[in-house]
Order: sequence, then structure tokens, then C-alpha cells
Amino acid sequence: MQTAEIPTASLSIGTRGSPLALAQAEAVRAALGRIGRPASVAPIRTTGDRITDRPLAEAGGKGLFTKEIDEALVSDRIDLAVHSAKDLPTALPQGIVIAACLERADVRDAFLSPRASHIKDLPRGAVIGTASLRRAALALRLRPDLKIVSMRGNVETRLKKLAGGEADATLLALAGLERLGLAGRAAGILGTEEWLPAPGQGTIAVTARAGDMAVLDALKQIDDRATSLALASERAFLAVLDGSCRTPIGGLAEIDGDRLRFRGIIVRPDGSEAHEVERRGRTRDAEALGADAGQELARLGGPDFFAG
Repeated sequence: MQTAEIPTASLSIGTRGSPLALAQAEAVRAALGRIGRPASVAPIRTTGDRITDRPLAEAGGKGLFTKEIDEALVSDRIDLAVHSAKDLPTALPQGIVIAACLERADVRDAFLSPRASHIKDLPRGAVIGTASLRRAALALRLRPDLKIVSMRGNVETRLKKLAGGEADATLLALAGLERLGLAGRAAGILGTEEWLPAPGQGTIAVTARAGDMAVLDALKQIDDRATSLALASERAFLAVLDGSCRTPIGGLAEIDGDRLRFRGIIVRPDGSEAHEVERRGRTRDAEALGADAGQELARLGGPDFFAG
């Protein structure tokens, strides 16, 4: 009786070239190695990496961080791609699917400042540097007196800007700091009960070609099912709201056994108004729960909610 031959050719992993992106790609490479699939990492410079003089919301959205990587994937120049799930556009290009997620890391945002350990403790009129409309809106919701300035760049660049006095504080994903060994730089951690993260935050997502069964089968073996279910719920929520980096949206699905709790929030860009929603149900209904939460917030906010 013949057995199926196990592919041994090295897989090519596409990713951005930032230290964090490379660390995440290395985590995927190591996971593939544990199932006997060798792989190499191929850094790709994206449009989002090249645009540093203005917010991404003005330049075209978070798809700018995936465009060139997607092109390499569909043209067979790479076999799979590794992304921070929160950076993935709501709608993926035709022929590309999210094939796996590694186990989710800490979803919370870290607060970094030489002046305080929490946003509430910053002096009046303090400056927060961030490129995230969600973080800016949530900060203004807590402290309308704060001033927000745009702060782009990778983690190390933003830490240098903070140290150089360009802002009194900034906010970064704790998961990214942990992956870079920089979690000790955080002055405080913002709990999810008061500060919902971006949908997908803390999750490393792996995309592949929809018809590449050899790669899809390999990725299925490294997939963390609970993380993938949570991400599916959060992305269904985003899809209803047409979520992008142009819109201040937070969302988090938490899984306990076969139960799922979803919480979502939309905030006006100036922090003056917010609506929150919660859903609970079975994990088998993950996408439906996220979509239903999005529909309620769309109704509560109305069509002009994000205008300002």
C-alpha cells in the first residue's frame, strides 16, 4: 500500500521587513519546522512602509501594508504570507484566504510615557502621538483636553520619537512589544474592560492561495482554532461596519470552551460619543455573532457617525 508523499521543498514566507514583521514570520517558520516543513523568510517592502509623511487613512488605508505582499502571493513568488491580523484589509483580494492563525498573544494596548502610568494621569493638555484613529478617539473619550499628533513608523521608531520629546505619551500593541522583547518599556497596560483593542490585535495571521492545497494542508496543522474563530468573529464585525484604519472601531472576541463573548465599540473621531455592544453565544456562530454586533452598532451610530 502506497502512502502519500510528504512535500519537502522549502516554503517561501512573504512579510514586511520591519523587526516586528520579521519576528512574526520567524514564529510561523518555526511552527512549520515543527511539523517537518522547512521554510525561508522573504522580506517585501510595501507602499505603507514607504509612506511616512502622512497618516495611512489619508494615503489609502491599511491595505497599503499588504498590496505588494498579496501581489507576490498571487504571482507564485511566495507560498504564504504573514501579517499582523489587525493590518489586514476587511476584504482580501480574490484568490487569497486566511489559512491559519498562531495562538493569540496579549490583546491589550500598552501605554508608554515618561510622565505617567495611565492616560488619566497625564497633565492637562498633554500630547499623545499615535497613527491609530481608534487609539486617538478612545484617548479623547477619556481626556478631551489631550492633544493628538500623528506618530508613524515601526515600534523602535516610535519609541525614539517618544524619547525625543515629540509627544508626552504613545500607545502600542502589547503583543508587538512582547515579541520584540520590549514589554518592559510600557508604563502601564490598558485593560480591555475600559479600552477595547483593534479587531485582530495580538494575532499573527497567515494567508495563502485559495487553491494551493499542499500549503493549505500544512498551515492547517499549525492553526490555533480558537484564535481563528475569534478572528473570524472580529472580521465579520468589521465587514458590516466597513472597518478600516479610517474608522475608530474596537472589537474583541473571547473564547472559553465552546462559548464566545464578543464586545465592540465605535467612537466618534473626537471622542465625543461612543456606542458599545456585547454578544454571547456558541463558537460555531462566531461570524454571525460578530456580524450581528456590527449591525447593531451601525444602527445606533447612523450613517454619519464617523464624520466627526
